Amino acid sequence: MPTLSSRRPRLLSLVAAALLALGGNAAVAQDWPSRPISLVVPFPPGGTTDVLARALGEKLAAELGQAVVVENKPGAGATIGADQVARARPDGHTLLVGAVHHTIAPSVYQSLPYDFQKDLAPVTVIAMVPNVLVVNPQHTRAGTVQELVQALKDKPEQANFGSNGYGTAQHMIGAQFEAKTGARLTHVPYKGSGPLTTDLLGGQIMMSFDTITPVLPHIRSGKLRALAVTTAERSQALPEVPTLAESGLEGFNIGTWFGVLAPAGTPEPVLEKLSQSMTRIIRSAEFGQAMARIGAQPVGNSRQEMARQIQDETAQFALVVQRAGLKAQ
Repeated sequence: MPTLSSRRPRLLSLVAAALLALGGNAAVAQDWPSRPISLVVPFPPGGTTDVLARALGEKLAAELGQAVVVENKPGAGATIGADQVARARPDGHTLLVGAVHHTIAPSVYQSLPYDFQKDLAPVTVIAMVPNVLVVNPQHTRAGTVQELVQALKDKPEQANFGSNGYGTAQHMIGAQFEAKTGARLTHVPYKGSGPLTTDLLGGQIMMSFDTITPVLPHIRSGKLRALAVTTAERSQALPEVPTLAESGLEGFNIGTWFGVLAPAGTPEPVLEKLSQSMTRIIRSAEFGQAMARIGAQPVGNSRQEMARQIQDETAQFALVVQRAGLKAQ
């Protein structure tokens, strides 16, 4: 049996290795970032994800003293951009601006090339943005949810809605809307809010359940009409617009969160430095005021809180998808 004295050299080498690793991690954090940081947005320019990424990126660049570049990688319900970041080198220079859509995707896509909970490390949630039911006034005269439901049933051939893609929050809300109203809607998926809003304004689609940010200017100008928000409480950006529950459709409480994630395996000190820098920015009064102007509610939670949120929502949306009878893609 080995004696204490015979084991001592091995123990000392293990301690030395541990200290070396700690020192290496500290050095990584001290040297990071050593080049521009990429914020991968899995949607086209012009949508809420893109707007939030650019707002955060500008402040983050000033704080870290390094350029922050937004890269738009749309497609497949936001999963193409997520896969790119999951495969990226885990050094803190390539980050994903993810959203609630990524907690839905595992239930609506038969096989994803990545595991959202295992291959990506949460940093913080930037903001929560309510979704809003909007219609093109030239497409329908409906001024309330009940009037809209009647119009949809009267002319089912015109009943359609646009979303940011199959399996996104907007798609889930549309499916729930159908289930609760008995209306039958044709789902028209887009790659993001930019092209979706363009077609909504042009009358190619009748309605959408998009986040407030991209449609707010058009609501204020009268080009689009807001009928209800999909969250449990009214939005501060649209205080005169009722909730779906107030409009007679109980059980709706879906908003869209947007947050930052890094490739799994990113050094702990880098993740912590990212978290501290971002939460400081997000919780600042200046950033809060900027978010209020676009209808967003800043969050800035911890890495652990974001991880629990993702885990809980993934399980919850699996039930929603099952009840809605959506087929896996």
